Amino acid sequence: MGVLNDRVAIISGAGTGLGRAASISFASEGADVVLLGRRKAKLEETAAAVKQKTGKDALILQTDVSDEQQVLDTVTAALQQRGRIDIILNNAAVFEPGTVLELTSDEWQNQIATNLTGPFLLTKAVLPAMRKAKYGRIINITSGLSWNGAGGYAAYSAAKAGLESLTRTLADEEHEHGILVNLYNPGTLRTEMHATGKDPAIVTPDLIRLATLPVGGPTGTILSYG
Repeated sequence: MGVLNDRVAIISGAGTGLGRAASISFASEGADVVLLGRRKAKLEETAAAVKQKTGKDALILQTDVSDEQQVLDTVTAALQQRGRIDIILNNAAVFEPGTVLELTSDEWQNQIATNLTGPFLLTKAVLPAMRKAKYGRIINITSGLSWNGAGGYAAYSAAKAGLESLTRTLADEEHEHGILVNLYNPGTLRTEMHATGKDPAIVTPDLIRLATLPVGGPTGTILSYG
């Protein structure tokens, strides 16, 4: 019996990296996982890994989280096919370099759309179901760049800072409905976005902890690996 038995977890950016590792880890603990991402082939690879390692069938919903209609359609489909959504892992991200002087408006908007607006849209779409259930665990992936900035990564740093503020706001708004909203900073991971760093699987126990917080547990906080 896993600690996430009978829970449904929706994971954005599930096709690679931390999203894939988390999908496998959550399913290993008994969760039904719903995989979101823009590249269907990558989602299918994750679903195959989940099946191989856990025997569970993942639900694939190809989604651009920055597109509100796609997000609404995805959440509707997830609720229809799984009956509930207990956990959101807002992991989808775009990590592109660019100083304030160099970035075009479109490049700026693209990173803000995925890294900040995406979590807003996905969370907003799921909140009514979580409120009705009086239960929800929302995990937003952040970065040290959110507070110290980083020359050359203006849009990413600003988006993550915004996400941290959004998380604290949501925590304040939703705690009375049994919904806990927290941040997780995994540090540098070896993914498509970064060639060096830790294996993403190393940090998934922390995500399990945040996904299984008890009633009245911490909310609006940030947990960092190590």
